[in-house]
Amino acid sequence: MRKRFQRRGAEISAEKTFSEVFSLRLSPRSLRLCVETVSCVILLTFLTGCGYHVSGRGDLLPKTIKTIAIPAFGNLTSRYKLARLLPTDIGREMLSRTRYAIVSDPNQADAVLTGTLHNFVAYPTISANGRSTVVEAVVTLKITLTNRATGAVLFTRNGAEFRERYEISIDPKAYFDESGTAMDRLSRSVARSVVSAVLETF
Repeated sequence: MRKRFQRRGAEISAEKTFSEVFSLRLSPRSLRLCVETVSCVILLTFLTGCGYHVSGRGDLLPKTIKTIAIPAFGNLTSRYKLARLLPTDIGREMLSRTRYAIVSDPNQADAVLTGTLHNFVAYPTISANGRSTVVEAVVTLKITLTNRATGAVLFTRNGAEFRERYEISIDPKAYFDESGTAMDRLSRSVARSVVSAVLETF
């Protein structure tokens, strides 16, 4: 009987010691930090093992490509201003988001990004007192990025569609002024989308 109590007392003492150690060393905050750290390590190990990489940098383009040329876009529409703005805006967006240099001469570039404006439509979407006050512009493009040395197509998107809404004045004389400003916004919006599409591919 005495041995049983002694054994039971030893077990209780061991449990108490175990509990005291963890209660002293692992506060709720410390325990939470441990769990978060272990979770991060597991997540990073999983992502690395599966071959994931951070997108948006174009790092998987051929290493020989350091410069990109964006010549004037082809235009099958009546929106000449938009076709003129797009190469400049895409080049500016590419410079701000990638490690590549933009050059003007395609013959001096490692890769060439060409584009054609295939379609442009603008139609009213909201009316006030029988007059349209908002117009939605829809532009359709073909974009191709080509390795100049090998002729390999690195990226292509045919029939890519982009939209932009803009307000118009009730005064007919001010309509085209706002339309021109909208083309500036539309060009910048399309440039962001084009560069994102190219980078997400790699």
